[in-house]
Amino acid sequence: MIQSERESRHEHVLSIGRQMMTAARTAPKAKGVDIIEVAMVTDEDIHRLSEEMRAICEENGFKFFLRDADNIQSTECVILIGTHELAQGLNCGHCGFATCAERPEGVPCALNCVDVGIAIGSACSTAADHRVDTRVMFSAGLAAQRLNMLEGFCHPRKRIEQEPVLRPQTKENGIK
Repeated sequence: MIQSERESRHEHVLSIGRQMMTAARTAPKAKGVDIIEVAMVTDEDIHRLSEEMRAICEENGFKFFLRDADNIQSTECVILIGTHELAQGLNCGHCGFATCAERPEGVPCALNCVDVGIAIGSACSTAADHRVDTRVMFSAGLAAQRLNMLEGFCHPRKRIEQEPVLRPQTKENGIK
């Protein structure tokens, strides 16, 4: 039997996309609080996402939205990774304000942004482990936000404690 790569690529890439979502979910989070959302876009929803990116380009004139819209049209899937807004209560000042209480509405907690960055890095690393190319696109994320593509997946301000995936953290296995 001879099997062409073209016959199996779609399911293989979707499988890697699912692994990327798991990698993003299980990436370390500030204080162990998981406030990210992850979803995979496929088929006709990729076309909707691309069209929204084109519309944004028309509005703002940023040509990279058009370039990125063309690029995602030829992809098997797009992984969306975002975060809820939740001040971590550390008063770390990384957001530019001395305390979390001083931070105005609409200014993101810097730790939320770091969590998303780590999750994206973990997802991209997973793709690289499988020799699947990735591109991180602010443009696709903005279009997905405007289309409310994560709406059915998001639970605003819900705190989900991060669970160890590979093994429980106990004194017996050397983790304090």
